[in-house]
Amino acid sequence: MSEITKTDRTHTFNALAKVIEGTLHMPLAQTIPTQAHAALDDTGGYRVQHTTDYRLEGLISLSAGHSQVSGSVGSKPGHGWSTLVTTVIEDLNVMQVVIADRVVGQIITEHPLVGYVPTISFLGTWFESLRIAGHPVHLDLDLDLIGPKPANDGSYIRNPEFLSRVSNQYSRILGIEDLPEDLREKYNQLAANLGKTDTVECSLVNSASGTYPGRTYGNIIRIPEFGTVNLGKLIITQEDPDPVTGVLKKTTVTITMIDLKLGCAIEGDVPIGGGSSNGTTMP
Repeated sequence: MSEITKTDRTHTFNALAKVIEGTLHMPLAQTIPTQAHAALDDTGGYRVQHTTDYRLEGLISLSAGHSQVSGSVGSKPGHGWSTLVTTVIEDLNVMQVVIADRVVGQIITEHPLVGYVPTISFLGTWFESLRIAGHPVHLDLDLDLIGPKPANDGSYIRNPEFLSRVSNQYSRILGIEDLPEDLREKYNQLAANLGKTDTVECSLVNSASGTYPGRTYGNIIRIPEFGTVNLGKLIITQEDPDPVTGVLKKTTVTITMIDLKLGCAIEGDVPIGGGSSNGTTMP
């Protein structure tokens, strides 16, 4: 595997972005082919993919989708290895129920010259004119949810400030009256595991609101005769502890802008606007 060298260290890039993929279970079982899949070479560089006028059986359409990934060595003193992951969806329409003019998901990471834990930013992530059944969806986005890079190569998934913000997300959802039992079970489990495992699941969307049909539970919207819409889903995983220092040397950031679980006349799992970044530095 080829690698980029800077000073006496090497960095292997790993990033991908995709516009849409998934599986339909009924009325017609089929796999949704991945659209605009861009994967970064381990040496870095730049990759971009496009799709236009995509339509799936009259159920899902978009006028255009773009994915790009890039990886480069910082040219300025003190800068390490930077990775950019971007996915863009234009004129999304799912069964005339979930509609958006534009959805952008973006992950920016920089691995340091000294140490292993990257800085992480979601600058540029946003939803434009998201609507459900014609009603505007108002979102409380928190692009700073993960916070600054922890000091001394500390981990995000053990950082008290980040864990507190995530815990508050869970508590707001668990405090909702008539929370469905499956969501209560899920968030009770997430809360019980918070800070104890190598993965944290949360959302860049603190809350959604509007006069659209259905019920909202934080970043999750359940729509009768349609299914579940999970907005801004974020997963942070850190692993590979250094045997001497305990520093977690591998960080994976994964975002799904709209994670659909269709569950009525049409059943299926359709993640839209996904990307991940996961580079590693040696030694």
